[in-house]
Amino acid sequence: MSVRKMNSPQWKKFQPPAQDPAIMSFHQGPNIVSSYNNIPTSGNNGLRETGIIDKLQHSYGFIQCCDREARLFFHFSEYSGDIDTMKIGDAVEFQMSYDRRTGKPIAVTVVKVDNSMVTTEILSDERFVGSIVQVAKPSHAKNGTVVNTQDGLGRVTYEHNGECFFLPYGLEDLSDSGVKLKPGDQVMFHIATDKRNGNIRARQIEMLQPPSQQRFQGVVCSMKETFGFIERADVVREIFFHYSEFKDNINELILGDDVEFSVQNRNGKEVAVDISRLPEGTVIFEDIGLDMIQGKVLKTLKNGNNRRQSDPLGGRIIYETPKGTMDIPFGDKDQKGDYTLQQGDTVEFNIATDRRDKLQRATNIQLTEETFDTVGEVRETGLVVSLKEGYGFIQCADREARMFFHFSELLDPTFAVNVQDDLEFTVAQDPSASNRQIAIRIKHLPKGSVSFLTIHNEKYIGTVDREPATHKTQAKNKEQEGGNVVFDYEGTIQSITYFTKDLVEMKQAPRYGDKVEFSIGEQKSNNKRQAVNVRVVLRNITGRCQGFIATLKDNYGFIENAEHDKEVFFHYSSFDKDANDLELGDEVEYILARKSSKLSAENIRKLPKGTVAPEEMMRDQGILQGKIIRPMRIVNPEQDEYCGLVQVREEDDPSMVTYPYGITSLADKRDFLQKGDIVKFNVAIVKSSGSHRAVNIAALRKYVRARVDSVKGQFGFIQYEVEEGKKLFFHMTEVHDGAEIQPGDEVEFVVVQNQRNGKYSACSLRKITDRQRPERLISRLKSMSDEVGQRMMIIRAPKGPDNTKGFIQPRLPWTPTV
Repeated sequence: MSVRKMNSPQWKKFQPPAQDPAIMSFHQGPNIVSSYNNIPTSGNNGLRETGIIDKLQHSYGFIQCCDREARLFFHFSEYSGDIDTMKIGDAVEFQMSYDRRTGKPIAVTVVKVDNSMVTTEILSDERFVGSIVQVAKPSHAKNGTVVNTQDGLGRVTYEHNGECFFLPYGLEDLSDSGVKLKPGDQVMFHIATDKRNGNIRARQIEMLQPPSQQRFQGVVCSMKETFGFIERADVVREIFFHYSEFKDNINELILGDDVEFSVQNRNGKEVAVDISRLPEGTVIFEDIGLDMIQGKVLKTLKNGNNRRQSDPLGGRIIYETPKGTMDIPFGDKDQKGDYTLQQGDTVEFNIATDRRDKLQRATNIQLTEETFDTVGEVRETGLVVSLKEGYGFIQCADREARMFFHFSELLDPTFAVNVQDDLEFTVAQDPSASNRQIAIRIKHLPKGSVSFLTIHNEKYIGTVDREPATHKTQAKNKEQEGGNVVFDYEGTIQSITYFTKDLVEMKQAPRYGDKVEFSIGEQKSNNKRQAVNVRVVLRNITGRCQGFIATLKDNYGFIENAEHDKEVFFHYSSFDKDANDLELGDEVEYILARKSSKLSAENIRKLPKGTVAPEEMMRDQGILQGKIIRPMRIVNPEQDEYCGLVQVREEDDPSMVTYPYGITSLADKRDFLQKGDIVKFNVAIVKSSGSHRAVNIAALRKYVRARVDSVKGQFGFIQYEVEEGKKLFFHMTEVHDGAEIQPGDEVEFVVVQNQRNGKYSACSLRKITDRQRPERLISRLKSMSDEVGQRMMIIRAPKGPDNTKGFIQPRLPWTPTV
């Protein structure tokens, strides 16, 4: 007899239990085969039964009866056939007998039969329709037994005679093992009744062909990290959806997109599945009437922070109809713009009717022009002076304040606000700051509508005493410096300010000394007066002046007048050509203007040499020697007189005659003449006035030579010490002929001392030689002479035939003897 080896790894260690009487009686019998054949068969009258192999061990097993609730022992010796081909789940036919010793029922004469002939269930003829509630899972055999019928079972529900039933099923009960069921799927099945215990379950389950799913439309109204909500177009409700249900790229789905979807019930809630995008404008929730209706705001919307989510249409408008007064709700999206609405405002709107529930509401709400007159609202005007990201500031016409405003308060949300725009607005308390006011309900006005002044009708005549400043001030909030007009007002001489914007003709701007006509305007905010509508009535023909360039700085200079007794400031921007072409002593023509507290020269143009105040040299007096007793104001800005004085030094002349001089009197226009300097000069007579003045003045100074130590931009230092430990300072403007000065250059100069601060400096620099070798190379050459090596030395100097030093006498040509 062959013994079947089981899959269990413990079968080699198996010992039959001593308490099993069937096994004990089997081993105790003298003839194992015949002992079972001799067992009486009373109890089943020799009837054959069917069953299924339930368990197999190394020499015995157990059979599960198909027609009754019983599990019988059998020994492999009772099996007629090859025991090695037997496996769990095989159908067998057997006869029940009893153990001779214990009397327990056992199976004998076991024969293998076709599985189709054996069944433990009775299958219903009728097929039922239900839906899957719980999906079945795969189950696994354990310890060499039949798969547990309760392991991994699913559930299917169906309704019968008004009652709902739940039936178990397994994966083996599916007619098509390739079908993957999911909760909610509709299926058709038979009901199988177990003949042994009456238990029922679903068998031969087939999935019903799903009907074409109804598709719905909506608009994406909310999106979170992995899910969102769609506002449905069929009912007034939002439906949940997961991003995985969107067919295309979820990153391309945005709020407001029109979508189409199906609905499934999951965990008792409806969710949107199989979502696809629709063309924009496909989904329409409401129908909007064409008629514009006028009404009044009965109830406004609260602030967004306080608005209840359960009341999306919190506003109310009342209006008149043929049937009487009616009110209609509105929400935060129904207003044209986000400006502030107030109770009692007169508004125009359309009526929108929701297609889903026929609910009506007001939409396209906008204020009417008569609103402000009806409610008596105080309106102010101003100009936009600053714009930021989403907000700006308005300069009020009626108060000295800059009013904050937000773009959302514009009555026309399509208007693009710009700086200097004219606006009308209402001033209200800022809800977010108790100490600040803001502008609300802002209306755009035509250009020039806002006026900051109250202009009087009277006309006045005055003289321009100062022109408005043309340059921009660096101060952020400082106003432009205005011009000044002097005029006779009710018998007293007064002055009044005007600005460039107050001129009637910009091209005919008044100059210093011009007669002008103007009106007086008072600012609404502070009652300050200023001249407006200013126009020229008479030009100042005497304002054209002539003079000489006396000083040139970085971007400005001074002009010496033709009389040589005054100087006037000018900026390089006032010269009609390149300021680099100007040199000291150049003759120019200009106009005097007063743009600040001092006069300045404007409209400067260069004149030919000899045009301004020509002079005639008095050659009969020759060259005189004298001493500077008063320098020019350029040298000493603290003195009041502009021109300098030079005194004649003649031993035979005790009168000590003095002559004035100016910038044109200097032989070297860069010469820095100070009090006490000894000079030589000539005397000239001015043809226009007959006055005498000194010309061709040149200082009699001691020139010093030294080398340049360093150069730093527009200044440098010379290796010459006037004060101990300090090198002499010089400025590049003191270098003659524009020569390039570099460290190591030898220069000739004059040492002067500033009488105001006592500091020394070099002036009248002239370049003598090119740069010499740097000091480090000179010291190296000196050290090389001491190096050890081959050197050449003269031990006998050459001499001539007459014993003089050779090669120093001129060579005479050789004359041959006759």
